[in-house]
Amino acid sequence: MAFSLPEYVPPDFRSPPLAGSPVARFEPVVETGVAPDDYHGTTIFPEYIQMTPGRWVLLRESRMDCVVVRGADGDPSVKEFRHLEVGDYVACGRRESGEDGIFVHSDPFRSAMGPTETFAFRTQISRETSFSHDYDELFELFEHERSHGAILWVLGPAVAFDRDARESFVRIVEGGFVHGVMAGNALAVHDIEAALFGTALGQEIYTKRHRPLGHYNHLDAINHIRRAGSIQRAVESGAVRDGIMAALVRQGIPCVLAGSIRDDGPLPGVLADVYEAQDRMRRLASRATTVIAMATQLHAIATGNLIPAYRVMHDDVVRPVYFYSVDMSEFATNKLTSRGSLTARSILTNVQDFIVTLARGLLAPCRP
Repeated sequence: MAFSLPEYVPPDFRSPPLAGSPVARFEPVVETGVAPDDYHGTTIFPEYIQMTPGRWVLLRESRMDCVVVRGADGDPSVKEFRHLEVGDYVACGRRESGEDGIFVHSDPFRSAMGPTETFAFRTQISRETSFSHDYDELFELFEHERSHGAILWVLGPAVAFDRDARESFVRIVEGGFVHGVMAGNALAVHDIEAALFGTALGQEIYTKRHRPLGHYNHLDAINHIRRAGSIQRAVESGAVRDGIMAALVRQGIPCVLAGSIRDDGPLPGVLADVYEAQDRMRRLASRATTVIAMATQLHAIATGNLIPAYRVMHDDVVRPVYFYSVDMSEFATNKLTSRGSLTARSILTNVQDFIVTLARGLLAPCRP
């Protein structure tokens, strides 16, 4: 059966209690970066603000833990606290069912799983959970998103630690299933180390044998790229011939590499300013309709905070944003949900096995 997006069910503003809701209240910002008391904090769900009587406006570019600002055109938009300026007007009120002119639509696509029994076994995701159906859903979703959406990948360095996984991800890039990548310094470093030396942290990515003095390899890889001036130049010159970063450069796929305090080097192009990195990640994430976060707990949580559960498309159609967290650790996947990404789905497996299985399913000769 062909993939189809679930129907968006908008609120009924003509019926109580929303029919009797007041217009939203906006209070001025009097100090840069400081919201007025009783500000409304945004969620991952679609939110409507009643700007004038009967005129409810859906936030088009929302994200978690921000505030709603009234624009010069009379429409609301979303801002981070650090971007607030004196003279901005911020929506206030913390009741989310219309009592303050603000409505948070928490089940806009209807519950996908339908009703459940009061008592049932295996209701939580674990390493014993069956994921065969999830893979089949992903194959159909990716075929749809390749032409009608944007697939954002959030990658931990483990993707580059295995030869087959690294080659499989390159095939996925070349197949048109990657529209953006967010990662840290380590993913790029170890992918480039693999391209130059066939190792990751000195261990061969196929045999797992340790090379003599292999602990120098990732540092030598960084030094090579710093000498070249950038990853792109190293790829274009032929110094880096294969791997994930080379595929992204050749296909023109945008990539944001956000630095951390424990980075070696770092590589040229890694963003050292955390707030610049956040802004760049947010711009890239604002296009995403499907997110696959693999073996990178902190980057996965950060991305979850940047992305709402819905996207308003160019034709004003409202669709869900699909978010998958792939990790061997139940703690890592559960942490994402506990930090507010309530719609994230977990697949508990080795990410190297996941990406190889995904590539085989997506790029099998019998698939369109």
